[in-house]
Amino acid sequence: MNPLKRLASQTFIYGIPSIAGRFLNYLLTYLYTRVFTTGEFGVNSEFYAYSGFFTVLLAFGLETGFFRFRQKSNQPEKVFSTALNFLLLTSGVFLGLLYLFSQPLADALYYGNHVEYLQWFGWILALDAACALPFAKLRAENKPLQFAGTKLVEILINIGFNIFFLVVCRYAYLNNSNSFLASLYSPEIGVGYVFIANLVASAVKAALLLPHFRSMAGGIDKQLLREMLRYSLPMVVIGFAGVINEMLDRTLLKYLLPYDMNTNLQQLGIYSACYKLSILMSLFVQAFRFAAEPFFFAQAAKENAKKMYADVLKYFTIFCVLVFLGVMLYLDDVQLFIGKDFREGLHVVPILLLANMFLGIYVNLSIWYKLTDRTMTGAWVSVAGALITILLNVIFIPKYGYTASAWATLVCYGFMAAVSYLLGQKYYPVKYEIGRILAYMALGIALWLAFEKTKQMGAQFVIATGYIMLFLSAVYFLERRGVSSANTNAT
Repeated sequence: MNPLKRLASQTFIYGIPSIAGRFLNYLLTYLYTRVFTTGEFGVNSEFYAYSGFFTVLLAFGLETGFFRFRQKSNQPEKVFSTALNFLLLTSGVFLGLLYLFSQPLADALYYGNHVEYLQWFGWILALDAACALPFAKLRAENKPLQFAGTKLVEILINIGFNIFFLVVCRYAYLNNSNSFLASLYSPEIGVGYVFIANLVASAVKAALLLPHFRSMAGGIDKQLLREMLRYSLPMVVIGFAGVINEMLDRTLLKYLLPYDMNTNLQQLGIYSACYKLSILMSLFVQAFRFAAEPFFFAQAAKENAKKMYADVLKYFTIFCVLVFLGVMLYLDDVQLFIGKDFREGLHVVPILLLANMFLGIYVNLSIWYKLTDRTMTGAWVSVAGALITILLNVIFIPKYGYTASAWATLVCYGFMAAVSYLLGQKYYPVKYEIGRILAYMALGIALWLAFEKTKQMGAQFVIATGYIMLFLSAVYFLERRGVSSANTNAT
């Protein structure tokens, strides 16, 4: 199969659980924004923002390190067992420390009456960290169906238990039922039911991946572990900076907005709900990343690798522009996924869509430091992006609120993509079609702005579809020769 087609097909398969999960999460957002107040939804958003930091920290960058050392080693099982045992050990230590200091931490976060929130989340994080390497192994072995199937089971269980607690049990409780179902619901737990559902799903996921944990018997090769950590630890910095760029705004809003704590949480809830409307872009980026990382390493030794990387970025951008248009041209329908009280923040959606597009471009461009073992240099790029995010949020949130957070995200990812491109041209030059890529992005933005001017004429669906067909026609006209040539070479 043509490598580009294989990458596309695997991106699609990896994207199935992400798309299904996010779509079902849209439905959960519909539920959450009607069951919880804006403040309660803000609490939920804050905890998941914290979880992003710890997910990166507890993985130690060993997913990427596993791919790199598996490629270089003639003992892939030894590489896997070394990384897996290390992650199991560190996750256990994390969980023990969390339980030891859970009450002081809960007090510091103003959740002193809900220390159980931290404990439940600790188990979620520990289980997810333990499962990171088995999932990486499935990706390395080109088993996207098993990867996707396990993820789908996890997602469905999570959704199912959310509905069970927040719809079925809550309904029984509100109707003054004396049934067993009513006894399972307590208003005091509140958003904690979201965490309980997640914990059950994570436990089932770990059980499904249990056969891969037999590799624990291989033990830890200390010399190999030192080499892997030397390569992988900068990936922690990169990942940590990435989480700062993606989630820190939702943590800072609670403390930097110039209102009382309850109003700040309401604003955080509005921003988080609207952020979810831009999630279709990050869905595609996430699915692409799952497929692309092992793909890029596998292609590295081939003669036409750099041409392949250039083509991947171009077609990736085209698809991202389509996602941008799909959300923005049909936003009147997309917005129905969130409650009316949350829709005042819709103006940040196009900004966040573009930000996630630049994040995806950065993911493509970042292959230079992974293939040249310059992970520390890549880390500095991410750190610079994180500093931009922190600085812009701290300076502008008090005056412009969550709108400043959206713009900070866009500026950060745009900066990281530009710097990564320049460094890549120095250390691992690839002839990306930058002019055409920027032209496609500009065309997408222009079509959206034109739609905003013409949609008042009525027949919005027809006009929106016409603009998308116009973009696809432009792509076909510009790319038909290249696609025809690629197909000829594949045969």
